[in-house]
Amino acid sequence: MLLWSEVRVSPMAAVCLVMALLWSCLFLFIPAVGCDFYGSCDSEIYCTGEILKQVQMTRLFDDDKHFVDMKLQKDPGEVLDAFRNLTSVSPGGSVHPAVLRDFIMEYFEPPGQEFEPWTPTDWHDGPQFLSKIADAELRSWAGKLHQLWKSLGRKIRLDVRDRPELYSLIYTPHPFIVPGGRFREIYYWDSYWVINGLLLSEMQDTAKGMIQNFLYLVDRYGFVPNGSRRYYERRSQPPFLALMVESYYQATGDEELLRNALPVLEREYEFWMSNRSLDVATEGHLNILNRYAVPVGQPRPESYSDDADLAKGLSADAQQQLYMELNSGAESGWDFSSRWYLAGPGQASLRDIGTSRIIPVDLNSVLCRVEGLLANFHRAVGDGASAGKYDKARERRLGAMETLLWDPQRGCWFDYELPSGTRRPAFYPSGLAPLWARCYSRPDMAEAALRYLEESGALLFPNGVPTSLVDSGQQWDLPNAWPPLQHMLIEGLSNMNISKAQDLAFDLAQRWIKTNWVVYKKYDAMFEKYNIDGDGQPGGGGEYEVQLGFGWTNGVALQLLDRYGDRLSGSPSLRPSISLGLFFVTLVMAM
Repeated sequence: MLLWSEVRVSPMAAVCLVMALLWSCLFLFIPAVGCDFYGSCDSEIYCTGEILKQVQMTRLFDDDKHFVDMKLQKDPGEVLDAFRNLTSVSPGGSVHPAVLRDFIMEYFEPPGQEFEPWTPTDWHDGPQFLSKIADAELRSWAGKLHQLWKSLGRKIRLDVRDRPELYSLIYTPHPFIVPGGRFREIYYWDSYWVINGLLLSEMQDTAKGMIQNFLYLVDRYGFVPNGSRRYYERRSQPPFLALMVESYYQATGDEELLRNALPVLEREYEFWMSNRSLDVATEGHLNILNRYAVPVGQPRPESYSDDADLAKGLSADAQQQLYMELNSGAESGWDFSSRWYLAGPGQASLRDIGTSRIIPVDLNSVLCRVEGLLANFHRAVGDGASAGKYDKARERRLGAMETLLWDPQRGCWFDYELPSGTRRPAFYPSGLAPLWARCYSRPDMAEAALRYLEESGALLFPNGVPTSLVDSGQQWDLPNAWPPLQHMLIEGLSNMNISKAQDLAFDLAQRWIKTNWVVYKKYDAMFEKYNIDGDGQPGGGGEYEVQLGFGWTNGVALQLLDRYGDRLSGSPSLRPSISLGLFFVTLVMAM
């Protein structure tokens, strides 16, 4: 059993922790934070303040993100003064909705004013990977996915650079690809799969520009924000920047970019180790692992009304704790999932979220891979001493993961809950992330994880592997399947030197491509997530309508078409295998 008192932090982080506690008086499980932590997100319009509160709680727009993406027509001080004049003559300071709407019309412009028309200059017809796709329908479809990069490309107007106070958008110097739909800006972990797709499309300049944007953001903030908006300045997302550099370097051999990126990648890594790590003591040994934990006790501006409604009726301290956990869940990229419910899947609601109290398998798998990459990058530029430092960091993490996250009885990795010191046994594809990261010490662990996956029931769905086996109504749960999780699982299985794992990787790739293709034929669009059951539908649930576009979906599809294009079919007859079907029948009979 782990006691919370056994979680240790560094002396500097401890000092900053005390300061944070005095400042907020809110978080039972506030993370250790560095003193140079975060952008300020100090805008009284886009991040905090009465305008934000009243506009969002009045629900002037269907989506809270709409307002915080609007451009100011006048200087913020002038807008704030005008609003104070309104509140001073309004009963209780609450502006009537009709008056508030007129105010917004006068002082703000609709979203999307930040960009100028742009078509990627390195886009061209007929990239080579298309010729590898044997199925004529799939080859034609892949060509249409290649075309989508043009519609998803964005270039920021110089006015955003010159007058940043008028925008919530954070200026970045290079054009980029957006996810699509309501996501009008660059997003962090989405861009890993986007960049991989761009490289297959032979759009190396666009891919390089996106990486340079992220390096620019690390230079500015010390980490990569969730997305390039001011209201994202206080949280990040899964740290994939080193993996983006790896993909680009493998495709181009651009050593100059690697050398320039390396110190910036180290700075981002230090952010995660200084602000998102903790030492867990077990049997006298300290295990250093990472978690998501955002010390922001306020509603997310882009989801303000949802967060505030959820917190109604709670004490002030409980509200602030809830807001911190919601921000932390958003930092995970899984916003939201029963995975973060402390009461366990199927037994709780979003109010029971406790993201910061959970050590996630996938985050630590990503960082394990990052440590290996930093070691390899240093070797590539001739710095053996630094390479050895990161090799040792990876070895320490691998040992900590196997101590805390590996379950030898179940044969898989599971998230670890603090302060109870227990593994959380529910199925999530993220539990297989060490296979993708190649972060395990013995081949028999991978073999056991394959058996676990086969026996989990997660392979019985025709359209892909679900994000969980719990239908909570949240979008990162059953019945939704998400492209990055499909790709990480397929790549992890394909990494194994076991024919059964290789066959399963292809089977899952075939299911996912079929799902994407069937839905594309119905809707003439790609979506951010998909329903894993039925005859092919977009996913649903969560805080907003399913979005189309869609950057990472396109990137994953192109990668699978490139890898398996000689075998994939657009209209296969897909049924769960007999062995899996028998397992499912046996499982039901045993219940």
